Amino acid sequence: MPLLPGAEPYRHDGGPVGVLLCHGFTGSPQSLRPWAEELAAAGCTVSLPLLPGHGTRWQDMQLTRWEDWYAAVERELLALSERCEQVFVCALSMGGALALRLAALHGPKVSGLVLVNPSVRSDNPASVLLPVLRHLVPSLAGVANDIRKPGAREVGYDRTPLHAAWSLTRLWQDVQRRLPQVTQPVLLLHSPQDHVVSPANSELVLARISSTDVTERLCRQSFHVATLDHDAAEIFSASLDFIRRLAPAHAAGAGGAESDDHQG
Repeated sequence: MPLLPGAEPYRHDGGPVGVLLCHGFTGSPQSLRPWAEELAAAGCTVSLPLLPGHGTRWQDMQLTRWEDWYAAVERELLALSERCEQVFVCALSMGGALALRLAALHGPKVSGLVLVNPSVRSDNPASVLLPVLRHLVPSLAGVANDIRKPGAREVGYDRTPLHAAWSLTRLWQDVQRRLPQVTQPVLLLHSPQDHVVSPANSELVLARISSTDVTERLCRQSFHVATLDHDAAEIFSASLDFIRRLAPAHAAGAGGAESDDHQG
């Protein structure tokens, strides 16, 4: 199945500091591509994978589960940790749940987390019906393109596949149990006006993680996909400041090799 235009994974071979970026549920690398390119331009080694079942058509996602999405980012984390002296994980929405699980399970391999509107709990009371509903209805309306900035578009599915949505709830349950195991520095940015993920998600993360180095910032001019919205530049700048503070090996502006934008 051909990829949607812009949904390709992105990699850049740069310096000794690596950054793994994790996109959201039904989304694609396109939502994080400008962020990844900014990190690459600053000299980081960057990996922005396409999660299984994403970037083609929503029906393909019905065949995947959260374990598949997590395995993809875990594989990239381990590869980066072999290549780099330090690795940071930056994430949007469901990618935040995957990032938190990586931090909980891989400890010192993750030097810090940058989370944008992380999704770690259900905001819809009807989600309790998913175990049954997913066998009756294949999909519901999608959640892509919650962006305030005029003309900005997210490459994602216009339908939410319910088998996958049910699996997402299982990921949330797993991650919630593991939040106290997260001890790494965290930069958490969230939008007060988010029509996909409620503020209760960020509150839950901040309340349960064991990290002592925690910074919370608001994206007041953005909706859910803040990485493509009015606050994108501030997110990119804040994440670079965060990485530079925590990574002595990082040399700002250090050049790297040419990037390969279409690796699988």
